[in-house]
Amino acid sequence: MWMDFRNTTAIALATFASVCASAALADVRAGVEAWSRGEHELAVKEWLGPAAQGDADAQFNLGQAYKLGKGVPQDLKRAESYYRKAAASGHIKAADTLGLLMFQDGRKAEALPFLQASAERGEPRAMYILGIAHFNGDAVGKDWVRAYALMNRSAATGLEQAKRALATMDDMIPLEQRQMGVSLAADLEQKAQAMRAQQLASADLGVKAAPTAPLRTTAPGRALEPATLPASTAAGGPVTAGADFANPVAMPAKAKPAPAPSTAAAPSVATGVPKPPAAKAPEPPKAAPALASPPAPATSGGNWRVQLGAFGVKGNADALWSKVRGRPELAGRTRIDLPSGSVTRLLAGGYASQSEADRACAALKAGGLACLVVKP
Repeated sequence: MWMDFRNTTAIALATFASVCASAALADVRAGVEAWSRGEHELAVKEWLGPAAQGDADAQFNLGQAYKLGKGVPQDLKRAESYYRKAAASGHIKAADTLGLLMFQDGRKAEALPFLQASAERGEPRAMYILGIAHFNGDAVGKDWVRAYALMNRSAATGLEQAKRALATMDDMIPLEQRQMGVSLAADLEQKAQAMRAQQLASADLGVKAAPTAPLRTTAPGRALEPATLPASTAAGGPVTAGADFANPVAMPAKAKPAPAPSTAAAPSVATGVPKPPAAKAPEPPKAAPALASPPAPATSGGNWRVQLGAFGVKGNADALWSKVRGRPELAGRTRIDLPSGSVTRLLAGGYASQSEADRACAALKAGGLACLVVKP
């Protein structure tokens, strides 16, 4: 008998590759365990081998180590290099971190495709930065509808900077555009959920996801008309993206411009490395209204309303109302459905005054729900 050495060699190579992959995975886990014990230098040593073999988790973890300066001297250039390698392999958190790092370094145009892809996936800080960029028309088209939608979604995740910026936008963006922004936010969230589901399915099948989206600019006729907006005011200066992941990006704090027409148009370490704490952003001149306790259920009718969303599918409006109608801010209020083109606006009615509606909306926002106060 004779043996087919080609088949034997192929089996041997496959077995060797499997053993190497298992060893690399073991090294990555050993590095995570060492990092958790505070043995940062040992963790880095464990990750170097797998990273050199192309393990995206090890590359991302080394990027975090170099960014934090733990186990190795702090070196943002080397951190970026490791993030970029991991992102090229489809490591989503590496792509998110890479965009934020480049933005912090002042390379806005280079960071923009990464930030847009991150925002489309629902990354809070990317949505916050792009929301301010669209508000100012900085590196992207000025579009207050999209700016409000992105900031609304970011604030709903609990990001404090976004909550403060959204309160300022409430003072500056006309009601009609804010309503369109709420509708757009719901549409963006649905797309983000679909994208996350697709990425999870791809990961289960071992398919690498593309880390970035193509550079997108605002289409002609979709941006708001330019407005002269001051960079700061005597009332206390601009709202900024002042956390450690972004250079300051000014958004005017006051100055109500004339309405303009428009149409709707953290990186954690998955394998265990903690993300760095974010620096506190400078306090904006107007904070979101504080609510010591939720408003009492309505005891008398009124003409003021709180809009909860705008939906193309009535079943989505029904689902939201079923979810929130028991909240104290809405208890005893009347549900109102108002057709508006191809969508239906869902409102809660029966507030006696603007201040009462404002308090209810502030409490809803604090609970992660989008809303708008609507005049009678």
